[in-house]
Amino acid sequence: MKSFADKVKEARISLGYSQAQLAGEIDISSRSVQAYERGEKKPRAAMMAKLARALKVSVKFLSDDECEDPMADIEKDNYIEKARERYGADGALDIERLLADNTALFAGGELSQAQKDAFFEAVMTAYVTCKEEAKTRYGKKNAVFDGRNQDCNMVE
Repeated sequence: MKSFADKVKEARISLGYSQAQLAGEIDISSRSVQAYERGEKKPRAAMMAKLARALKVSVKFLSDDECEDPMADIEKDNYIEKARERYGADGALDIERLLADNTALFAGGELSQAQKDAFFEAVMTAYVTCKEEAKTRYGKKNAVFDGRNQDCNMVE
């Protein structure tokens, strides 16, 4: 079991980056990278995604001390990041929850990468469609798809 700090340092070194190079890659200070590697702080979700992308590992690998696979759930990261870009942190959390809740449907079975991609794309498409429909219908940007039915619910 490795800590976030150990994983960041090992991944950085394996890519041949200095702390300054990694910092420049993700637009943060070298002091922040040093703090990550000393275990003094952890980045917020958006920066964690940037850091994972720069280190060529998944967000799950960095954020979960129990996770030992650098590629664990990496296919989800792209969809979560798309939702973050379009709808902010709440959108990223919504899509992350939807993907996690619906991945349980596959318990006990194996899916090919193409099948996983098709599933994630379908969930993302449903989410975006719901958000756009809610924006058109209600004129608000903060509609969420609850994942349990086909209805969009407005968040106050």
